[in-house]
Amino acid sequence: YQTILPDQLYDYLVKGTALPEKPVMVTFDDTHEEQFVVGNTELKKHGFKGVYFLMTISIGRPRYMTKEMIKQLADEGHDVEAHTWDHHRADRYKMVNEVEIRGVKKQVNDFELQLSEPKKTIEDITGKKIEYFAYPFGVWSPIDIPELKNRGYKLAFILSTKRDSTDPLYTVRRMIVSPTWSAQGVLRVMSSTFK
Repeated sequence: YQTILPDQLYDYLVKGTALPEKPVMVTFDDTHEEQFVVGNTELKKHGFKGVYFLMTISIGRPRYMTKEMIKQLADEGHDVEAHTWDHHRADRYKMVNEVEIRGVKKQVNDFELQLSEPKKTIEDITGKKIEYFAYPFGVWSPIDIPELKNRGYKLAFILSTKRDSTDPLYTVRRMIVSPTWSAQGVLRVMSSTFK
């Protein structure tokens, strides 16, 4: 297997650009420090590149990645992309919602907070354009898609539901790999999930 990054998948889906033989995308969600310490180390052993979907509220907190770790991942050729500000479910976003930020209740536009804020934060850290998004829990709603498009996202990733036939680029399937699965188990589930 050869790892690919979202730009390659986008070019394949939109332009028909060829992918390498046996392509696979390795993704990590939520900004956990072990994804840098363990995940990045394992990827390097095999010459792989990964995609890190970050929840930006956690950056720099205990057991989460620091800005320096995130910058290093981007500098090493991994993709660092958006996964919301605080992992709020995308199917529940509202134009006006009350949230607590640093102990203070505020009225916010969920789409701005969850889609625009992470994009800007990650771009400021990495110096690279952010164009890809992973829905928390893989859950999405049709109202999310125009908001993602308006903010310059080119692909968005779901988990177990079917792709949307109207906007398939904003409902690209992924699968969760259980830490208890064998390599053969992973390959079997990949085969059945992505027929």
